Amino acid sequence: MAFHEAYPRHSQAREPEIALTGPWAILDTSVYIGHWERRLYADTLTAVKRAFVVRHSSVVLSELRRGARTREARRLADSLHRVAHVQWAPTTADWWEAGRLIRDIGDDHGWDVSKRRDFQNDALIGLTAHRYGATVVTANHADFELLARALRIPVFLA
Repeated sequence: MAFHEAYPRHSQAREPEIALTGPWAILDTSVYIGHWERRLYADTLTAVKRAFVVRHSSVVLSELRRGARTREARRLADSLHRVAHVQWAPTTADWWEAGRLIRDIGDDHGWDVSKRRDFQNDALIGLTAHRYGATVVTANHADFELLARALRIPVFLA
C-alpha cells in the first residue's frame, strides 16, 4: 500500500457531522469488486475504516450497478446504494474539467479513443475527491497515480 501526500481538507461546513469523525475517503469500484469477488483488501478496508469517513461516489455506485450481472452482485450493489446516505456526484464543472484532463493525459500517453473513454469515470471520481479534499482508495494503481499527480489528490493504493 502507498499513501500519497495529504491534500488540505475543504471546510467542514459542507457536512457538519464530519467535525468529530475525521477526514473523508472515496472507495473506488476496484476495491469493492476485489473485496466482494475475491475477498481481497481486508487489511486496506480495516485501515480505511479507522482513518477515514467513507463517502460514496455516485459514479462508483453506477459502475457497480452496471457490472452487477449475478443475483448476488445485484444484491451487494443494491445494499450499498441503500446505506449510501451521503453520495457525492460530479458537478457540471467536474464534467467540463474531465474533458480537458482526459485530453491532456491521453495526449501525453498516446491513448486511443477507447482508453480515453475508459478513463472518464476515474477522472470524474478523482475530480469529485479533489472538490471535497478526499482521499481515493483504489486498486487501480496506474490510472489513479496519473490522477494523483494531475489533481494533487491523495490516493491510498490497495
